[in-house]
Amino acid sequence: MSGAGALLAERPARAVWVETPTNPLLSVVDITALARVCREAGALLVVDNTFASPYLQNPLTLGADAVVHSTTKYLGGHSDVVGGAVVVADRELGERLAFMQNATGGVAAPFDAWLTLRGIRTLAVRMDRHSRNATRVADMLAAHPAVTAVRYPGLPGHPGHELAAKQMRGFGGMVAFHVRGGEEAAVAVCGRTRLFTLGESLGGVESLIEHPARMTHASAAGSPLEVPGDLVRLSVGIESGDDLLEDLRQALPG
Repeated sequence: MSGAGALLAERPARAVWVETPTNPLLSVVDITALARVCREAGALLVVDNTFASPYLQNPLTLGADAVVHSTTKYLGGHSDVVGGAVVVADRELGERLAFMQNATGGVAAPFDAWLTLRGIRTLAVRMDRHSRNATRVADMLAAHPAVTAVRYPGLPGHPGHELAAKQMRGFGGMVAFHVRGGEEAAVAVCGRTRLFTLGESLGGVESLIEHPARMTHASAAGSPLEVPGDLVRLSVGIESGDDLLEDLRQALPG
């Protein structure tokens, strides 16, 4: 985190925004260390906690000033609502956000709020199942000859595994992997799955597959944030783990 501290000293900021695990490369950020750097620099730390959900990770207890969620994803959990949430511990900051929300009218419709509440009621059991299935998928992919690398914090070989185990209660349902053969091979895998549906979203009970370089992250092409063409991202759902593994095996090149 010394690099982050030096950058903040050189370029003072009012806030630092980070997500962990990151999308789509599943990198893990040390929230506690970054919070310390931000405090020293007088900046707020905002953590996008969408991938982990509040069931698996609580950034406020690790020093963050604000946490944001896309409630469209795991909190809603059924791919049928669009929304977001900001959670803070500081009363003054909360009052400032409430004023802005009231002034701009950024509120959810009653039915959208009800759908989100319905999803939250099953968050724990869903996240446990997402995590179990994702672990099985990651283990299978790591041993498959058509896969060159797997990005999942639950794997011991992941560079952020120890940190994730420390600041998370589980490793979540998002898995990314690199396909041998490059971009065309990765795109072909996305087109051959039957149970994994091609889609850009994530966090629902159903399993989704996507090619980030051509879909969610196409706008980053040619920039320092460009996503590798051989990368495939999975949102592992709560279906039968055996069925998910079989679907991926038949989709991967033999």
